[in-house]
Amino acid sequence: MAADRPDGSPSAELTRLAELYGVAASYRPSPDRTVTASVTALTRALAALGVDAGGPDAVRAALTAREDALRAALLPPALVRWGDGPVPGALTALPPGTRVSVTTEQGEERAGVEDLPPGVHRLTATTPDGRLARCHLIVAPPRLPAPPGRSYGLLVQLYSLLSRRSWGMGDLGDLGELAAWAGRALGAGFVQVNPLHAAVPGGAGAPTDPSPYRPSSRRFPDPVHLRIENIPEYAYAAGRTRLDGLLERAGRLRADVLGGPDALIDRDAVWRLKREALEVLREVPLGPGRRAAYCDHLAAQGQALEDHATWCALAEVHGPDWRRWPAALRDPRSAATARARTELRDRVDFHTWLTWLTETQLADAQRTARDSGMPVGIVHDLAVGVHPVGADAWAQQRYFAEGMSVGAPPDAFNSRGQDWGLPPWRPDRLAESGYAPFRDLLRALFRYAGALRIDHVMGLFRLWWVPEGLPPTEGAYVRYDAEAMLAVLVLEASRAGAVVIGEDLGTVEPGVREALRERGVLGTSVLWFERDWEGDGRPLPADRWRADCLATATTHDLPPTAARLTGDHVALRDRLGLLTRPAEEERAEAAADAGEWLDLLARLGLLRGSGGGADPDSEEAGVQAVYRFLRATPARMAGIWLPDAIGDRRPQNLPGTWDQYPNWRLPIADADGRPVTLEDLAASPRLRALVEAVRAGGPR
Repeated sequence: MAADRPDGSPSAELTRLAELYGVAASYRPSPDRTVTASVTALTRALAALGVDAGGPDAVRAALTAREDALRAALLPPALVRWGDGPVPGALTALPPGTRVSVTTEQGEERAGVEDLPPGVHRLTATTPDGRLARCHLIVAPPRLPAPPGRSYGLLVQLYSLLSRRSWGMGDLGDLGELAAWAGRALGAGFVQVNPLHAAVPGGAGAPTDPSPYRPSSRRFPDPVHLRIENIPEYAYAAGRTRLDGLLERAGRLRADVLGGPDALIDRDAVWRLKREALEVLREVPLGPGRRAAYCDHLAAQGQALEDHATWCALAEVHGPDWRRWPAALRDPRSAATARARTELRDRVDFHTWLTWLTETQLADAQRTARDSGMPVGIVHDLAVGVHPVGADAWAQQRYFAEGMSVGAPPDAFNSRGQDWGLPPWRPDRLAESGYAPFRDLLRALFRYAGALRIDHVMGLFRLWWVPEGLPPTEGAYVRYDAEAMLAVLVLEASRAGAVVIGEDLGTVEPGVREALRERGVLGTSVLWFERDWEGDGRPLPADRWRADCLATATTHDLPPTAARLTGDHVALRDRLGLLTRPAEEERAEAAADAGEWLDLLARLGLLRGSGGGADPDSEEAGVQAVYRFLRATPARMAGIWLPDAIGDRRPQNLPGTWDQYPNWRLPIADADGRPVTLEDLAASPRLRALVEAVRAGGPR
């Protein structure tokens, strides 16, 4: 073992070695408590970074090698300069007389680092004694501008939003309709959706994982979201009889989902119908202009799209888990993979075509949102990681930490910690590449996003790495170069003119929120968590909320507001056997929590009836009061959870469940659990009343 202490804790040498590689030997779950990482956690994390720490001799050798390498290095792999701010300290510390030259992102040669344009440039330093050092220089604007004015918008899980035209789940046509209506008729400033990343398809009879937060690829979208009838070639398809038959089947599928309170969305059934329709549409030749646009798309996406489409084609043959493919195909750069790509060229082209169609409709949705008057438009969601068997994990293997998974340490809410099953990026290889995978990912998403929400934004600073096969308690925090990650984020968002929202809920280490705010990244504030934790613990008054945030009443992982106010969320968890205390205690605590907020809302004059006829004592009036309060805060953006607008009491996702609850498969429903279409939403008096309450806002 690599420990030499009687209690089994890490030795001083192992601790020092871990810290030099950014692996934290301890963490603080609360200000008054420090937890030491285990020897196993440190050695496994170091092994994933290519460091042998399997025993005292190995630790000493690795420590000596690391210290020697750091002393000898003239420059780190990446440096950051914020606008025309101070020159990075590593450059000013170079020996006197060192010559510095820069090759800009645009290929221009410059002497020195002054007056450089924003971008990720290549810097070369040559010392008087002939030593040479190269690194990436990230030049980014000092901060992102604030969102235009104060606005409110709608938050929705797109799959749950069915219209009378969608094929059994919400699609990009529905998103465009929602945005146009919300912008023009409601004065909304944005629509936020769940991640639309490509999913890992089901295999061997297993269904596709419906979670949008465990995607196959974060860079490319999922064609299941396509509106088939909006594809231009649809009008010219020769297989009209076949398409008409598919439309009839899609209508029946939609009717099944909308038919009753127990109906669920069947993503795989939807995709089977759409894929059959797309095979028909693919036979329609592209016109010259469409062909040119497609070729431009292929050229712009390059190797990344080729890899993604190759994985999709190989998955059709060998199944979705690339780790079980023939050994030679597990390497995206092998000769066998190149041969397979050629043999499967037709299927590879099919999947590149699907990606082009989907990204075109995503861009159309954003254009529609902006044309409706929305200052922001569509807010897309970036998942914290990717599925270990998916396309990104296959194509970008060298950037992922082998044998590791992202999760969370034990805390007051989960004593066992969490393992999210997502492989983390290696911080060393990200830096060596100038953060190329991160840059490419952001650039792809910002092409059709007015704003980007980053799930678990704390991951720009550090992530909890859990060794494969061990419980989350056996993990350790691994640090990333937060300044470089933030600089890349600000650089790409500023180029796109986009807003960035960081999901910073839960345990956040000191300094993270301040660093994000300094660079113009908004935070996320959820009403039920906003209390005066450093004072009396009571609900935080509206004027003490932070301005630089998206304020919401709930999220996809939390109960809808009506459930909070009625206690239905406790009853649900009780029915599923998820309570850790007696139901009476849970109900009493939930009622007290809601009661404190309702008392505050009443004192502020926010708890009242409405033009929509709500009884001041009703749950509907309580929902309206909650949203009036959000608009009374200084938050730059306020989000209405769309199911709240019609009294839906079912969470879209119930953490801690798998088969016990239909996570990610519920259509939006009313207070009685009856599914509601987009057309019904647009005509809902309850929704109109809530919107009027939000637009009026503030206390009397």
